Amino acid sequence: MGSSPMAVGEAQRSQQLRDPPGTERSRLWSQRSHCWKGQTGTDPIFGIPDFSSQAADTGDCRGQGETSTRDAPYVEGGGHQPECSGHPVSPGAQPFLEQIENSAEALQDYGISVVKVNCPKEDVSRYCGKENALRKAYLFRGNMLIREFPTDALFDVNSIVANVLFALLFNEVKYVETLADLQNIENALKGRSNMVFAYVPATGTAEHRAVMEAAFVYGTIHQFVLTTEATLLKDTGNDKSDVSSARLFFCHCQRATDLGQPCRRTAMGQTLTMLNIHRHLKLMGAPLVTEVAEDPEKVSTVHLQLGLPLVFIFSQKETYEADRRTAEFVAWQLLGKAGVALLSRDLVDLNVLLRSNVALKTPEEGVPIKYLVLEDTDEVITLVEDKNKVEQIQEDEEEDEEDEDEKENNNQDIQDDQVVEAVSRDKKRELPLEQILVLTEETFHSALLETARTVVLFYASWEAVSLAVLRSYTEVADHLKGTQGVLLSRVNCWDWPGLCTKENVTQFPTIKIYEKGERSVMYNGMWGTEELTSFIMLSRVSCPLKLATIDEAEGYLRGEFPSELSSYHHTLLLGVFSTATSEASEAFEEAGNILSGHVTMGMYFEDDGLTLSRRYAVSPPALLLARSRGQSVEGIALSKQSAQDVVRMIRYKLLDVFPEITVQNLPRYLQLRKPFLILFSDGDIGQMESKEMLKLAKGRPQPAFVACWLNLKKTPVGRGILKVYFATMPSLPVLIWVNLHAGGQVFKFPSEQSITEMNILSWLEKLKAGLEIPSSTLSDEDWKPPLPAYDFLQMMETAVPELPLHTSHRPGDTPEQHLPESPGGDTAVREEPSQETKAEKVGSPGRDLRGTAPRLAAREKQGKRHSEL
Repeated sequence: MGSSPMAVGEAQRSQQLRDPPGTERSRLWSQRSHCWKGQTGTDPIFGIPDFSSQAADTGDCRGQGETSTRDAPYVEGGGHQPECSGHPVSPGAQPFLEQIENSAEALQDYGISVVKVNCPKEDVSRYCGKENALRKAYLFRGNMLIREFPTDALFDVNSIVANVLFALLFNEVKYVETLADLQNIENALKGRSNMVFAYVPATGTAEHRAVMEAAFVYGTIHQFVLTTEATLLKDTGNDKSDVSSARLFFCHCQRATDLGQPCRRTAMGQTLTMLNIHRHLKLMGAPLVTEVAEDPEKVSTVHLQLGLPLVFIFSQKETYEADRRTAEFVAWQLLGKAGVALLSRDLVDLNVLLRSNVALKTPEEGVPIKYLVLEDTDEVITLVEDKNKVEQIQEDEEEDEEDEDEKENNNQDIQDDQVVEAVSRDKKRELPLEQILVLTEETFHSALLETARTVVLFYASWEAVSLAVLRSYTEVADHLKGTQGVLLSRVNCWDWPGLCTKENVTQFPTIKIYEKGERSVMYNGMWGTEELTSFIMLSRVSCPLKLATIDEAEGYLRGEFPSELSSYHHTLLLGVFSTATSEASEAFEEAGNILSGHVTMGMYFEDDGLTLSRRYAVSPPALLLARSRGQSVEGIALSKQSAQDVVRMIRYKLLDVFPEITVQNLPRYLQLRKPFLILFSDGDIGQMESKEMLKLAKGRPQPAFVACWLNLKKTPVGRGILKVYFATMPSLPVLIWVNLHAGGQVFKFPSEQSITEMNILSWLEKLKAGLEIPSSTLSDEDWKPPLPAYDFLQMMETAVPELPLHTSHRPGDTPEQHLPESPGGDTAVREEPSQETKAEKVGSPGRDLRGTAPRLAAREKQGKRHSEL
C-alpha cells in the first residue's frame, strides 16, 4: 500500500459526518473496504499459521476465523483453500486463536478477512517453516506482505483491531516522537487542512483502537497524528495532564497562515471512545458562529442534536461587525461545550429581543428558552458552564426590577432632578429609533463619508439628560424624514469611550454636524425639537453663503434663495463688501463659521455700481438684516471689527425688540445682564399694551433694560415666578421690574395706572430716584443644584470595580485572554496567541457585549449602577 486508500465520495463523507458509528458503520466502512480491493484486486488478509493436524470440523472455515463472504483469500505463495478438520488445536495457541475469532467480525467491518492456515496440510513453507512461526501473524494485501505481528502484542480484540488498522493506515496516521516532528506536520498543513493529534499511553489499548477507527472514517478529511511519548504531550503545553490518560486535540491548522505560530488546539474533554471522538470531530466541523434569521424556538443546530446548549447573541445591522467578533470570541471559548448563533433583531420581529441581548436554548425538550441581559462575555461563558447561573441571573433581574419600581413609586415626589424624574416616569415608553443610525468605532468614519452632512448625537445610555435629548432627537428624525443629504446618527459613549474622546466630546449629550467627514459644527443651543431641527436645516447651507449676482442677493433678502430654506421664516443677514474691504470680509467670513447652524448669513461683493448699497442707503462694508421675508431691511455699518465683535453684534441684532419670554429663549436675554421690564399676561396681551411697550422698547438705540412679556398660558412656570415675587397672586396683566443681576429687587407697576409709554417712563424715573418701595427682594444666594454634581468618571473607575470601563482597543493592545478550561481541567487552547488570535483581539469589542445590548431599555444594568440619580 504505497499511498492512501482511494477516498470515499463526497456524498458518502457527508453521510459519515451525520451518522454516528453503530448499525450504519458496517455499510459505510464496507464502502471504504472496497478501496483496498480497488488497489490490488483483493481485500487485506490477516493470516495465522497453525501446525496442528487437528482441527474442529465446523463444516466451513468460519470456526477457524474466516469471515469473508467471497472465496477464501490467498495466502502468500499458496493457491489452495485452507482445509478444516475435526481435531483440537494446540493448547499454546488457544488463547490467541480465541481473540482472533472474536476480532474477526470487527475486522470484517473494515473489509479485512481473518484466515487460519493449517501448516501440515497446506504448502506454505515460506511462512510455516519459519522459526517461531506459531508466534507470528501476517497481514497481506493480495500477494504482498504488509506487516508481521508477534502474537503476544495481539492479546485482545482491541489490540488486534488497533494494530491492524495502524498498519493499514500508515498514510492517514502519522506517528511522532518529538515536538519538532509535530510542528513540521503542522506547518505542512497550515492553510490547507486540520489535524487530529492523539496521545495514548500505549498501543493496543481501547483508546488506541478508538483513534484508529476514527482515522479510518475521517482520515481523508483530517490528518491524524499519534504519539505515545509523555514528554511530547508536556512539550505541547499540557504540563498538568495525567500522562496515564489518553488525550485528543483538534488542531485548527486550516485557519492558520503564519508559520511562526502553532495551530490553535481544542481539547476533547471526554474519554477516548469512538462515539466521543466522532461527536467531537462533528462539533469541530460545524460553523464557528451560525447566523440565523428566525425565531430561536425554531432554530436547530448540530450542537442541540448532540446534546449541547446553543447561545444566541442578539445584534443589529448598525453594530454587526462588532457583534460578529463578540460572537466569535465567545464561540472559541465555548468550542466543544456549546454552540453560538448570531441573531439580528432587524430580521426577527420579537419584542423579547429588544429587552434582551443573550438567549440560551438547551437540548432538553419542553424547556423554554432563557432570555437574559448580560454585561460581558465572561457571564456568557459562566452561563454555559454553570447551569444554576441561569436561574440566578433571572431571579436577580426580577428582584432588581421590582426594587426599582418600588423605589420609584416611593421617591418620585422627592426627586432632586426634574429631568431624571421625567425620564423615570416615562421609562416604559419605547423610542422609535429606526431612522437614527447607530455608529461604532468601526462604522463612524465610513458613515461620515457617505452623506453630505451627518448629524451625530454623542450620549450616555444611562444618563437622564441624554435620554431626554434622545426623545427630542427621534422627533427631529421624524420631521426630517426623507431630507436629502442629511443623516441622523448616534454614538453611545458608554460603549465607545475611545471614539468620543477622539471626537473631543467632554460632556453628555453633545451634537455635532460633520460635512463629508471634514469640519464639524457643535450645537450649543436648547434641546427642543424645533431648535434642533432649525440648527440641522440651517447647517445644510454654507455660512456665509457667497452670492454671485445682484439677483441672487435680492432673492436671498426675500427668503427665496437658497430654495432649501424657503420654508423657514427667520431673520436673514447679508454682508455687503467691495474689493477694498478685504479685512472686514475676512472677519465676517470667520464669524459665519462660528455661527453656522444658528443663523443664515450671505456674502455679496459689489462691483463699481454699488447698486445694492444705494438701494438700502449703506456703504461697504455693511450688514443688511432682512426680517419678514424682506419686508423690513435694516442697514448697519461694519467698522474694522474682529470676528468676535461681529458675532456679538449679530447675536444682539437677532434679539427681538419686544420678545415673548419662553423657557427656550430666556438664556439669551439673561446673557445681556440687564434688568427686565416684563409684562405678565394670562394669554395674549392687548393691542394697546403691545403698541405702547413696543414704542418704549424702540425709543432708545441701546436700551438699559429688556422690555418683554410672558404668556402664562404658554409658559405656566410664570405663575411660580409670580408666587416668588409676591405673597399673593396679583391680578393680570401685571408689569414688573426686576434686576436679577444687581440687588434682586422686584417692583410692581401701579395697577391703577394704564400701561402707556409716558406712564412707564415716569415710573422708571421714580425707581431710579429711589422713590418706590420694592414689593420683594430676591435672595442673593447662588442658584446651585440641591446636590453636588456627580463625578461620573470617578464612579466608573473606583466605585464600581466589578464593572470594567469599556475602553477601546487600539492596534498593539492585546490584553491577555484567560481561556476556558475543559471538563478535564486543561485549557481548551494551550498555545500562545496565533496571528489569527491577535487579529481577533485588535479592534475587537473586548469582553463586553456593547453592541448587542439593548442599551436604551429601561432595565439596562448600567442605569442601575447609578440609581442614586
